[in-house]
Amino acid sequence: MNLLKSTGTFGFYTIISRLLGYLRDILIAIFLGTGMLADAFFVAFRIPNTFRRLFAEGTFNAAFVPSYSSEIIKGKKQSNKFANDIFNLLFLGLLFLTIIIEIFMPAFVSIIAPGFVGDLEKMEVAINLTRITFPFLFFICLASFFSAILNSHNKFAAAAAAPIILNIVLILVLIFSRSLGDQLVYYLSYGVSLAGFLQLIFLYKYVSKYYSLKFSFELKVSNKVKFFFKKLLPSIFSSGVTQINILIGTIIASFQASAVSYLYYADRIYQINLAIAGIAIGVVILPQLSKHIQSRKKNKILFIQNKALELSLFLSLPATIALIIGSEQIISALFGYGSFNENSVSNSSLALYYFALGLPAFALIKVFSSFFFANHDTKTPFYISLISVLVNIFISLYYFSEIGFIIIPIATSISSWFNSILLFLFLKNRQLFYFNQIFLIKFIKIIFASIMMGLFFNFMLNFFQNELTFNQSIKSFYLVLCVILGLLFYLIVCYFIKAFQMNDIKLKY
Repeated sequence: MNLLKSTGTFGFYTIISRLLGYLRDILIAIFLGTGMLADAFFVAFRIPNTFRRLFAEGTFNAAFVPSYSSEIIKGKKQSNKFANDIFNLLFLGLLFLTIIIEIFMPAFVSIIAPGFVGDLEKMEVAINLTRITFPFLFFICLASFFSAILNSHNKFAAAAAAPIILNIVLILVLIFSRSLGDQLVYYLSYGVSLAGFLQLIFLYKYVSKYYSLKFSFELKVSNKVKFFFKKLLPSIFSSGVTQINILIGTIIASFQASAVSYLYYADRIYQINLAIAGIAIGVVILPQLSKHIQSRKKNKILFIQNKALELSLFLSLPATIALIIGSEQIISALFGYGSFNENSVSNSSLALYYFALGLPAFALIKVFSSFFFANHDTKTPFYISLISVLVNIFISLYYFSEIGFIIIPIATSISSWFNSILLFLFLKNRQLFYFNQIFLIKFIKIIFASIMMGLFFNFMLNFFQNELTFNQSIKSFYLVLCVILGLLFYLIVCYFIKAFQMNDIKLKY
C-alpha cells in the first residue's frame, strides 16, 4: 500500500463530495438563509449527518477493521461469518433504535434542540423534518459497515465516493423545488433519507465481491462479536469526538436565534480539509497498521505512524493559516448571496476563525486515535475524549450567557487541543509511538512553508480586496483564484525546501 496514493484516492472523492456539499449549502443559504426554517432543517439534518460522520468517517472502521483483518488472514469463510454476525446485530439494533426515536420524536427534538421548546412553530417544523430525515441514520450506518469491509481490503474509492450521492440528490431537490417556498425544507428532508438508501445500494454492489451477505434472525453472539461491540461504543465516542462536540454546540446554540445556522456554515468550510488531513489518513493507515502490529514489524509501524503524522500536518497547517487570515472573505464568497446577509457573513466568519484555530487538533485526534485502534485499544481514546467533551460543555455553558454562540467554536478548539495533547502523551508513555529524525526535520520545513504561504495568501486577499467585497457578484471566482495561487505557492516552497519530495509518491508501506 502507498500511503500518499491511497490518501489521494480517498481525498479525491472526498473533495468532490465536499465541493458538491458547498454547492448544496450555497443553494440552501440563498433559498433559506439563516432564519427559522434553516435552523429547523439544520437540526433535523444534524442528527443523521452527525451519525454519518461518526460511522462513515472512520469511527466504525476503528472497531471493525482490526478485528475483521484478523479474520481475513484465517480465510474467507471465517471473515464472512464474523461480518454476517456483526451485520445482523447491527441491522436489528438500528431498526429498533429508528422505530423508538420515530415514536418519541417530540421528546428527542426537545433534547437535541432545547432552545426550540418555547417556539411552537419552530418546534413543530423541527419534529416533522427530523422524522423524515431520521431513516437516513439506519441506511448510512449499514452503508458504513460495507465501507469498512472495502477499506479492510484496501479498497477506498467506492467508500469515499458514496457521500457524493447525498449531495447530488439534495442539489437536484434544491434546483427543481426552489419555487416551493416553505415546502422546500420538506422535500430536502425526504431527499436526505432517499440518498441514504441509494448509498447503501451503491456500496453493496462493490462489497459483494469480497463479502457474501447472509441475513439471519438466529443471532449467535460469539466472543469475537462481543469483543467487537465492546470496542464499538468507545470508538464511536473517541474517534467522533469532534462531531460530538459540534453536536453539543448545536444543542447549546439552539438558545440563540440563527446561531445553529452560523455554526453550520462555518463547520462546512473547515470540514473539507479535515476530511483529508485527518479522516482520510486515519482510514487509510488503519488496515495496514493493524496488520503490521499483528506481525510485530516495529520499523514499518514507526515509519507509517510518522509518515501519517507528517502528511496530516502537511495538509492541515497551511489550511489553518489560510482560514484564520481569510475567514470573512471565504464565508462571504461562498455563502454571501440571497438571504445570507452581511450580518450572517460576519457571525459565520467569526465562528470559522475560532474553528480554524482547532483544525490541526481535529486532524491529530483522528491520526493519534488510529494508533490506539490499530492496537485494539479503544478505551484510552474513549476516556480522553470523555474528559475533552466535559471540558467543552463546561466552557460553553459557563460563558454562553456572557458572549453568546461564539464560545462554542472557542470551546471546541480548546477541548480538541486538550484531547490531542493527552492522546500524544499516552502514546509516548506506553511506547506506542515516537518521532523519528526525518519527521522532526520535515515538521520544521512544513511550518516555514505554511508561514510563507500565509504571507502570500494575505497579499492576494489585499490585492483583490475590491473584488472580494460583499456586494460583488463574482467574488467566489477571485476567492478560488487566491486559493489556487496560494496552494501552488505552498507546494512550490515545499518542493524547493524539500518538505515534500516526489519519492513520497512512490514509497510503499
